[in-house]
Amino acid sequence: MPVGFVFHPIYLEHDTGDHPEGAHRLVAVLQHLKSTGVWDRLVPVTAEPASVEDLRRVHTASLIESIRGLAEGGGGTVDGDTVVSPRSYEAALYAAGGTIAAADAVLAGRVSSAYALVRPPGHHATPARAMGFCLFNNTAVAARWVLDVAGLSRVAIVDIDVHHGNGTADIFAREPRVLYVSLHQYPLFPGTGDWRDTGSGPGTGTTLNIALPPHTGDRGYRQAFERLVVPAVRRFAPELVIVSIGYDAHWADPLAWMLLSLTGYRAMMDDLVSLAAAQCQGRVVVTLEGGYDTTVLSHGVAGTLASMMGEESDDPLGPAQEPETDVNALIDAIAHLHRLR
Repeated sequence: MPVGFVFHPIYLEHDTGDHPEGAHRLVAVLQHLKSTGVWDRLVPVTAEPASVEDLRRVHTASLIESIRGLAEGGGGTVDGDTVVSPRSYEAALYAAGGTIAAADAVLAGRVSSAYALVRPPGHHATPARAMGFCLFNNTAVAARWVLDVAGLSRVAIVDIDVHHGNGTADIFAREPRVLYVSLHQYPLFPGTGDWRDTGSGPGTGTTLNIALPPHTGDRGYRQAFERLVVPAVRRFAPELVIVSIGYDAHWADPLAWMLLSLTGYRAMMDDLVSLAAAQCQGRVVVTLEGGYDTTVLSHGVAGTLASMMGEESDDPLGPAQEPETDVNALIDAIAHLHRLR
């Protein structure tokens, strides 16, 4: 069955000016997919705007109204990192709604899996606060829709962005129906995601923070996946896997220092595709978060789609040329905490 793809031109109208998270990111990806013929093998999935009801399952009314009001007032800044332009509210509705549309297409069986190429990104947006380039939490809005509207019982969210998805973690900290796994550089913005944080209340144990040191590299990520991510997702037995993917852990990205390669990204996605095939009829939804080198981003998206389609992909940039940090002791400690030995 073919792979679905969500894109809407409104995503380019979220105008951030001279900012790392700009429309040029998606333009570069689309140009690459079209020039290589990948675009022609994808099934378009139509994005619709998320409703206020969809957002209210995750966010406070005051946050929603503040973003709408700021956009309608001509735009401005939420904080030093987070920009709102006149069309940002509409773009954010379509970003969250596009991620819902991807999930709906997969659950309805119209496609085997789906990639939502959306912006603004979402995983830093908390219930009451927009931050870190993010306005509304696209992944969380879609996951809550899957649980409360589509009627699924268990969803696994795997966040591979270099920054901890503090918003997603906050939203689902007490939710036993959601396994939230985050692989991120630590310490780094936003300063959350300590490996000892496992959730709270009824959700204790369903947050798996894999807080990796700088220069972890392909080897360390491979160990983390083999010893932590794969067994944790397998044990949870999700009915859908949602991947919040940022390509900013790559060694060429300007905002972090993790030394991951495109080959390393492909290996992680292959694991997730295999897990989904074994546990939930191959149902995977991918939504874009970060990634600020356009060559990395373009080839990274293409590699992720190739994994979803069962095709080969290339790594024109190759591996990092710096020594990697040994993370064995850290992975031992996390495995012990979550009883994954």
